[in-house]
Amino acid sequence: MSRIEVAAAVIERPDGTFLMASRPEGKVYAGWWEFPGGKVEAGETARQALDRELQEELGITVKTAYPWLNRAFDYEHARVMLRFFRVTAWDGEPHPHEGQGGLAWTHAAHPDVEPILPANGPILRGLELPLVYGISTASELGVEVFLARLEAALINGLRLVQLRENSLPAAELAVLADRVAAMCRQYDARLMINSDVDLAARLGVGVHLTSKQLSNLAARPDLAWVGASCHNAEELDRAAAFGADFVVLSPVLPTPSHPGEAHLGWDRFMNLIRDYALPVYALGGLSVDGMDAARQAGAHGIAMRSGAWKS
Repeated sequence: MSRIEVAAAVIERPDGTFLMASRPEGKVYAGWWEFPGGKVEAGETARQALDRELQEELGITVKTAYPWLNRAFDYEHARVMLRFFRVTAWDGEPHPHEGQGGLAWTHAAHPDVEPILPANGPILRGLELPLVYGISTASELGVEVFLARLEAALINGLRLVQLRENSLPAAELAVLADRVAAMCRQYDARLMINSDVDLAARLGVGVHLTSKQLSNLAARPDLAWVGASCHNAEELDRAAAFGADFVVLSPVLPTPSHPGEAHLGWDRFMNLIRDYALPVYALGGLSVDGMDAARQAGAHGIAMRSGAWKS
């Protein structure tokens, strides 16, 4: 039995809340909460179906929508492929037009509605992740300069940081990690330690695995958050099977640090994640000016090294 294609909308307000709808009486899972959307009809693209369904269901006209996660799920009554879009601009005020039990604006970390459809629940995890992932450059900048720029970035809203300092001796890295972890806690930011599972566990933070670690580790580390670095389809599949929460896919564009090195380009990037279920950060040759292009290609957001710490 082939999968039914469904377009689903994460309709987001600037305060971080998003809209969920209660399924109408008489339908399967009546009363359960879901992201608005519906079946992709013959001859439609997923984006066209999204626009039509939101007009019919909620009376709104979509202005800006970014392709996001794609989740295959098997219900008792149907096999579906949910194609999620993050809708950030629309005309009109959402109202239930098709007998929905209700609408609610809620938060990813603490949703105010229940029960949530099984296929939709894991999507909330991805919505906890911010759009920018900053990767440390303390070795290049110097520790004190980096820490000053880290604090400035946190004050300006950065909420996801990876400590990646492969050239630092272990003792120096441990001291730096303590300082970075304390600063991230102060600003309610999530910290990921590159590759060192034991250090991440000691600090009570996440770990970001290298592509090599994906091959070598027998099981997902027992940590709240696990990210992974990927460069091709095989590694992306391995990260998803491994149970990573998100991945970084690189290199997307040419980088000054690796002139002439092969890169993916946006078309290849988009094809690699076309049916992918995890949030994907684009990395390589990007600045914040590339955010829109990344999201239009299906990325969750962008990861940056030097661009994250510009004074």
